[in-house]
Amino acid sequence: MLRPALGLAGASLVAVLLAGCTASSQPGSYQFHWNYFVDSIIHPDHLILGGLVLTVSISIISQVIGVILGIFAAISKLSRVRAFRWIANGYIWIFRGTPLVVQLVFFYFGLSVTKIYNWPDLTIGPLTIQGAVQAGVFTLGLNEGAYMAEIVRAGILAIDPGQSEAAKALGMTAGQTMRRIVLPQAARVIVPPLGNEFNNMLKTTSLLFVLSVQELYTVFNIKQGNDFAPFEYFLAAAVWFLILTTIWGVIQARIEKRLAVGTGSSGNAGPQPGLISRMIGLRNNAGNRIAGSH
Repeated sequence: MLRPALGLAGASLVAVLLAGCTASSQPGSYQFHWNYFVDSIIHPDHLILGGLVLTVSISIISQVIGVILGIFAAISKLSRVRAFRWIANGYIWIFRGTPLVVQLVFFYFGLSVTKIYNWPDLTIGPLTIQGAVQAGVFTLGLNEGAYMAEIVRAGILAIDPGQSEAAKALGMTAGQTMRRIVLPQAARVIVPPLGNEFNNMLKTTSLLFVLSVQELYTVFNIKQGNDFAPFEYFLAAAVWFLILTTIWGVIQARIEKRLAVGTGSSGNAGPQPGLISRMIGLRNNAGNRIAGSH
């Protein structure tokens, strides 16, 4: 699975490089500085490494927050209590219906200027977390929770209702049934789109440039501004994001394979997409991803 994806990426990169070299040979054309691109990939400096660490850290924490919120929102949507359903539907409606970039600037700048919350820097031992990073993680988590809610709900509904009835007959409470019976089985349905959500989260962190968070994209944006080499540095940024998502695609495939053990091709998880399908996956109307990104 990995070879076709790497082959496609390599062919695309070679085509771009050849096009650049051809253009640079023409009089008066842009002078390419390939050492910027090569050094950014082969010998990344502390700024690039810091951006990589921050991008991955923000992605993981935001995704965890999104999964937790998604589980609660999904359960609330399925609740018999009308107030819970209203709250969950309102939450999903707002965060799925407004642009993420608007949510980011609203929660960071909007809350700060109105003195509702100023996002002070948080110090944990030797680690200092900037307010902009906190706001970014908070907003990404809230946004992701709205999408995860539909994914989790679909996973829960995919489980045979007879499972819950049998658990009730054994004396289990609704909470015990959800924790011990429903959610573990729903995981096989939830994990594939969840993996695609994290793939997208890695790329979505680039939107934090509006908050001046120095994640991977912002670092390369600063570098290209200093050296005026947008082609070389943005190409390097694209390669780094491709590396991150490809690595996660391999990890996701292993997780899905492990969960599918004993289910057969007709199990709840269904046929699993290949690595390339994950790389170009997008949400469909039910909250799953089947082609592209947000």
